[in-house]
Amino acid sequence: MKTKATLLAAGAVLAMATAAPAAETTLKFGHVGAPGSLFEATANHFAECSNNALGGKVEVQTFGSSQLGKDKELLQKLKLGQVDFALPSSVMSSVDDVFGIFEMPYIISDRDHMRRVQGEMMDMFQNAAQAKGYHIVGLAENGFRHITNNVRPINLPADLKGIKLRTPNGVWRLKMFQEYGANPTPMAFSDVFTALQTGVIDGQENPYAQIASAKFQEVQKYLSITGHVYTPAYILSSKKHFGKLPEDVQAALTDCAAQTQDFTYEKAAELETSLLKIIEDAGVEVNTADKAAFIEASAPIYKQFAEEVEGGQEMIDTVLGLADAG
Repeated sequence: MKTKATLLAAGAVLAMATAAPAAETTLKFGHVGAPGSLFEATANHFAECSNNALGGKVEVQTFGSSQLGKDKELLQKLKLGQVDFALPSSVMSSVDDVFGIFEMPYIISDRDHMRRVQGEMMDMFQNAAQAKGYHIVGLAENGFRHITNNVRPINLPADLKGIKLRTPNGVWRLKMFQEYGANPTPMAFSDVFTALQTGVIDGQENPYAQIASAKFQEVQKYLSITGHVYTPAYILSSKKHFGKLPEDVQAALTDCAAQTQDFTYEKAAELETSLLKIIEDAGVEVNTADKAAFIEASAPIYKQFAEEVEGGQEMIDTVLGLADAG
C-alpha cells in the first residue's frame, strides 16, 4: 500500500516537472469570426506573436464564433475586464461618431490609402476610443464589402428596392441602405446564416472572408460585387485594464498588433481571389455592380454625415485627399 502511494506521489511530481509552466497572466481575446475567417487568422496571429514575445509572462487565448459574446457584448465585457481583447469593426461607429467615417461608401479606395489615413488620423481615432474607455492596440481589417441576396442580382442601387438586407449595428450603414432603397435590418453576425436560411432576411453584405467562412454561399443565390464600404477592424482593449499591464507587456502587445496588421493585409489580399472562386463554385451567380451609380447615389449620405457629425466635412475632405497622395 505504501509502495503504491509512493509511486503515485512520484508520478505526480514527475507530471508537475514535465508540464509547461503556466503563464503569469492569461488574456482572453474574443471575436465573432467563424473558423477560416480573416478575423480568426488575425486573432490567432496576434496571440501567437504576443505569446512568443512574452514567453511565459502572458498568454493570449483566442475565442472565436461569438463564444464570449457578440460585438456589443464584447464591448461591454472589455470594460468589465471579463474579456481583454476584441475585434470590432462596423460596430465602432456606435462607440463614437468619428468611426462613422469608414461607413461612408467608397471613401477608402485600397489598403495603401487606408495606411495613409491611419498615419494621418490615428491620434483622432485613439482619442475618441479612449474618451469612451477603450484603447486601440492596433488596426486590422474586415475588408471590402459586397452584397449577397436571394431576390435578384444587384447592378444599380434601385435593384435593392424592398430587399430585406442584414446590416451590422451601425447607424450609417442603416442610413446608406435606406437611401439606396433597401429594407436594412441590423442583426448580430452569428444570427445571419439561420435568418437567410429561413427567409427572415433576403440578403446581407460582407467581405468575401466573412461570406465564405460563414457559408452564406450555401443559402444565397446572388453575389453582387459592389465593394461599397471598406471596414477596418480594431484590436481593441479596455483603456483601464490595458493601462494596468506592465509597460514591457504593453509595448510587446502593441508591436504584435502592428505585425498582425501587415499579416492581415497580405492574407486578405490572397483571400479575395481564392474565396471568390469558392463562392462561385458553390453555384452562386456573380455580377459586378455599376460602381459609378452607387457612388452617385451615396452623395446624400456624405451630406448628412457632414451636417450631423462635428468636423464631419473636414474628415471627409482629409480622407478623400489622402486617396490621391500615394
